[in-house]
Amino acid sequence: MASQPQSATALTISSQTRDGVVILRARGELDLGSAPVLRDRLREATERPAAPALVVDLAEVSFCDSVGMSELVLALHRSEDQGLRLALSGVHGSLERLLLATGLHNVFDIHPTFVDAFRAVTAPGGPGRPGRAVTVPGGSSEG
Repeated sequence: MASQPQSATALTISSQTRDGVVILRARGELDLGSAPVLRDRLREATERPAAPALVVDLAEVSFCDSVGMSELVLALHRSEDQGLRLALSGVHGSLERLLLATGLHNVFDIHPTFVDAFRAVTAPGGPGRPGRAVTVPGGSSEG
């Protein structure tokens, strides 16, 4: 399933399930104009019954601003509320800089590649999520 952008900013999200793990692959720019596309897909993924984990592959995201980051933080909150493990893969560029600048790189379960993230969330007795509370200045913890 793919989402078409709701604004002039191009962001597409593909979704699939593999071995019970929900996989979202984002492509394009993640900003104020495209954040609703990501928000909808993340909400659907975190509300699926019986999914043990969610991997969000961001390798093809060319730009991310604070609004996009906020959507990822909200997804982390929702996933923790649902007992769903959330892992990010392919983090680079502006998203990586935002994660480092805010200290959120220590909060998210981040892997260099999709394969690494998928292996981590499907490994028996694999490493747990950091599980720290995250507060977004000027934001809320619900989406």
